[in-house]
Amino acid sequence: MRGKKGNGDADETEEASGLEAVPSPAPTELEALRAERDELKDQLLRRRADFENYKKRVERDRQQSAQDAVASLLKSLIPTLDNLEKARTHADETDSLKEGLELIYRNLVLALEAVGLESRDPMGERYDPEVHEALSHEEVPGARDNTIVEVFRKGYVFKDRLLRAALVKVAKGGRSETGDEENAVH
Repeated sequence: MRGKKGNGDADETEEASGLEAVPSPAPTELEALRAERDELKDQLLRRRADFENYKKRVERDRQQSAQDAVASLLKSLIPTLDNLEKARTHADETDSLKEGLELIYRNLVLALEAVGLESRDPMGERYDPEVHEALSHEEVPGARDNTIVEVFRKGYVFKDRLLRAALVKVAKGGRSETGDEENAVH
């Protein structure tokens, strides 16, 4: 019986090891599998890029929300800053209250500046309706036309964002920008 085993032994050995012969795919089937793989890889790359964009957008929104919260807090503190300035100017020079007010005011201003609040005193600047609120336009001898000649209330900015416009008086009909009064437009 040893001589009769021949080709049957190879089949029995494959079956005994649990391995079956895998038929090789047809060329069109192989191309379809490659195309499907490429499509899945492309989808994966797009999803990864979408997720990265999502993470960036969430971080940007989080930072904007934090900035909005700080801006809101600063805006609510500006009237307190104004009141401290008024109290400083009306306190008696020899009064110890004046020293206390000065100390509180300086500390508050330093703390607010540390987070990015900037005060704007536009005295002598050209009037800009985007950042100034004109309470009056008056003829002021010797002042250039459309120039701020009095500041009633300072303006405040936080990270290039206007929190409060400055209240101002604007000169009109004075000297022209070139200083030539004859060419001034009235």
